[in-house]
Amino acid sequence: VQLQASGGGLAQVGGPLRLSCVASGNIVSIRGMAWYRQAPGKEREPVAIDEDQSSTDYMGSAKGRFTVSRDRAKNTGYLQMNSLEPEDTGVYYCRMLIRTSDGFVPTLYWGQGTQVTVSS
Repeated sequence: VQLQASGGGLAQVGGPLRLSCVASGNIVSIRGMAWYRQAPGKEREPVAIDEDQSSTDYMGSAKGRFTVSRDRAKNTGYLQMNSLEPEDTGVYYCRMLIRTSDGFVPTLYWGQGTQVTVSS
């Protein structure tokens, strides 16, 4: 299984950006996903968590501005970010809990990260 994150880049303050995370491989089902951010000089921290669409949680300043969603048919997750702030700058990683055809226990997989830079 591989996760490919994309959609990062340079954005303006107050603008939008949408990140995508595509999972590929011998996937049976995606049980949940999350987006993390690692700001410069800081540890990686969760931004949004989608618990298999039973509940969605947003951390800190992401509340009200970010929206996580999934396209199950495409094995793709999204993070829609609106009203971007300079503090949103960082490398964004997607993480998925995936059940594969190799076993019954779902496993966590991480994408490679995509850089988001918010500038005025």
